[in-house]
Amino acid sequence: MSSALVARSAFNRNVAAALARRSLRPLAVQARGAADTAYVPGGPIYRGTVNDPTPFPPPSKTHGSYHWAFERLLSAGLVPLTVAAFATSGTNYPILDGILGVSLVMHSHIGFDSILVDYLHPRKFPLLGPIATWTLRAATVGVLVGVYQFNTNDIGLTELIAKVWHA
Repeated sequence: MSSALVARSAFNRNVAAALARRSLRPLAVQARGAADTAYVPGGPIYRGTVNDPTPFPPPSKTHGSYHWAFERLLSAGLVPLTVAAFATSGTNYPILDGILGVSLVMHSHIGFDSILVDYLHPRKFPLLGPIATWTLRAATVGVLVGVYQFNTNDIGLTELIAKVWHA
C-alpha cells in the first residue's frame, strides 16, 4: 500500500509540475516580450516611421512657452494696434502703419506655420513638408517687402483700407 501511495504522489507531482509549466509559460513569454516591444492595440510598432515618438528638441527661446507667449501677445496686441491705426491717419503716423503691416504679416505667418507643422510634418511628408515650409517663408519675406514698399512709396495700409471701406 505504501508503494502505491508513493507512486501516486510522484505521479501527482509530475502532473502538477507539467501543468504549472504550461500555465505559466504565457506569462514568461509575455514578460520577456514586454521588455522588447510595447503592446499597441491594433497592430505592431514599426521602427523608423510615423509610429516613433517625436524626439525632444533642444531647448530654444524661440520655441515652446516663449513662442506661445509671443503668439498670444501678438494676437492680443493686434486689437489695440488696429484701433489706433484707424483712429489716427496712416499718413500722419507712418511708423504705426508699418508696425501694423508687419504685425499682420507675422500673425499670418505664425498661423500658416502652425498649419504646416500640424498637417505636413516632415516625418510623414519628407518632401512636401519642407517644400511647403520654405515656400511659406519665401512668401512671408515677399509680403514683408511688398508691405514696406506699399507703406513707403504709396498711400499705406490704413489709408488703403479706409478708401476701400468708404468706396
